[in-house]
Amino acid sequence: MKEIIAETIKVLNSGGVVLYPTDTIWGLGCDPNNAQAIASIYAIKQRSESKSMLVLVDSIEMLKNYVEFIPDVAYQLIDASTRPLTIIYPKAKNLSKSLIAADGTIGIRVAKCEFCQQLIGEYGKPIVSTSANVAGKKPPLGFFDIDNEIKMAVDYIVPLQLNELSTAKSSDIVKVFKNGQIEVIR
Repeated sequence: MKEIIAETIKVLNSGGVVLYPTDTIWGLGCDPNNAQAIASIYAIKQRSESKSMLVLVDSIEMLKNYVEFIPDVAYQLIDASTRPLTIIYPKAKNLSKSLIAADGTIGIRVAKCEFCQQLIGEYGKPIVSTSANVAGKKPPLGFFDIDNEIKMAVDYIVPLQLNELSTAKSSDIVKVFKNGQIEVIR
């Protein structure tokens, strides 16, 4: 796996887009500070740039570097969650403006799968993550279910779990507010 992680990081550092398995479904990813790479993902997905994407981090410690404030309820949600959970936080920081929603929020998930944990840890910063499908189409059940146009458009396909059928679903999504309120999005 070391070679795969090294190659993935090489592509991310060069501004490329990767297709990779996550703790939910297959995703498209790139450097969260490279506006051109982020624009490439929007183009690949044929998705409006007004729809935000999320980032994956490897720990709560890393999360602290990308939001101004983490409400206490967010820690409780992360600890209690039995499924992958994306939390939309107020006041994003240290990320490309093209990732941050108009209201200043950002969706972040602490990744749970071994590959993502190791990749993000070695990379030393978050990775953009969005489902590997054209906007409006169903998210893929596995690598085999990803449209060929997406496979052809990326710079690197992570050669893991290529023949596995995923039982995973998209993450749950909640929005947390500075005052501790939460809103369930999905």
